[in-house]
This record gives sequence, C-alpha cells and structure tokens, in this order.
Amino acid sequence: MDIKEDARVVVEKGAIADPAPLGLAAFALTTYVLSCHNAGWAPDVIWVGLAFFYGGLAQLLAGMWEFKKNNTFGATAFSTYGAFWLGLGFFVLLKILGYTTMLQATDVSEALGWFLSGFFIFNSYMNVCALMANHAVLLVFSLLEITLLLLFIGNFNHQHPGQGWIKAGGYFGLFTAIAAWYASGAACFNAMAGKTVLYVGKPILKFDRSE
Repeated sequence: MDIKEDARVVVEKGAIADPAPLGLAAFALTTYVLSCHNAGWAPDVIWVGLAFFYGGLAQLLAGMWEFKKNNTFGATAFSTYGAFWLGLGFFVLLKILGYTTMLQATDVSEALGWFLSGFFIFNSYMNVCALMANHAVLLVFSLLEITLLLLFIGNFNHQHPGQGWIKAGGYFGLFTAIAAWYASGAACFNAMAGKTVLYVGKPILKFDRSE
C-alpha cells in the first residue's frame, strides 16, 4: 500500500455518515405523534417517551455529529430541537407526577405558551437560514413556523388539544412531520444512491464566499 492509499484510509476512518437523516427522522416521528394528540386523536402521554429518547436524545446526538461535520446550521437546529423535546417531555412529566398541581390550569397553559413562543422566535431566524439550504429543509422550517405560531396562540387562549388553534396546530404539525420524513428519506436514499434521485431542490439564497 503506497502513501496515497494510506492517506485515503485515514480519511475514510475519520469520516462519519451524514447525521441529518437521523435528526430529521427523529423530529418527524415525535412531531407526528404529538400532532396526533394536538389534533385530538391520540392520548396525552403517548408521545412523552419519544420526546425523551427519539426526538430528544437521538436528535441531540445528530446535532453533536453535525458539529463534527462542521455544519453550523444542522448542529444548531438538531441540538436545539433535541433540547426542545427533552424540555417539553420533562414539563409534561412534571404534570403527570403532580408537581404542577399548585398552579392553576391557565398558568400551566400560559407557561407552555411562553415556552413555545421562544422556539417560534428561534425558528424564525432558522427559517431565514434555511433559504441557504435546500427546498425540502426550507419546507420543514416554514411549516414548523406556522405550527409553533398556532400552538402558542392556542395555549395563550387556554385551549386544549382538539380545540381551536391547538387543533389547527396539530394539523399543520402533521404536514411538518410529513415534510421532515420526506427530507430524511430523500437524504438517506440519495446518499446510498450516490446521486440525487429524490428531489430536494437547491438553495434559494446564495452568497459569494470569496468576498
């Protein structure tokens, strides 16, 4: 084996797979199950386990691996939404264990509204950054923007799953999950095929890095 082959082996051993399909899949499934609850179809606690281990842990790990790949956007998005699911799951766990009984139901609802409003702000600038990603990723963030808006309005209005704004947020959450699943599947399929087979689109916004 010559020097060039040795160098190639080192690079291959140091390389890691694209963590984006995992992160998107984890986000998609957890969003899907929670959205089924928000739409009024599924019971409350069914999504909590997913929030901790798939939407939370798996997505947080995907974010850490994106740091390894020097992908600032992916690292920030996956790490933040991994923490989002962990935080939301913990909040609901406190409710299940009775630690929020000293609060009025309206206070709990408004607390969740403030929680969601913060992530709506975060998602707003990430949605702009997604203009420099592909169309599939941009669609995920755009639909998520609407979903978060509807959900935090619903919580500030003290509505329950299956009602008004929250029900609408559940429906948009389902569309968000489908878009994220497509983006995940396309990234995985295209990576295995070694070429673009499933459409993901090109960045809408580009900058000249030489300037």
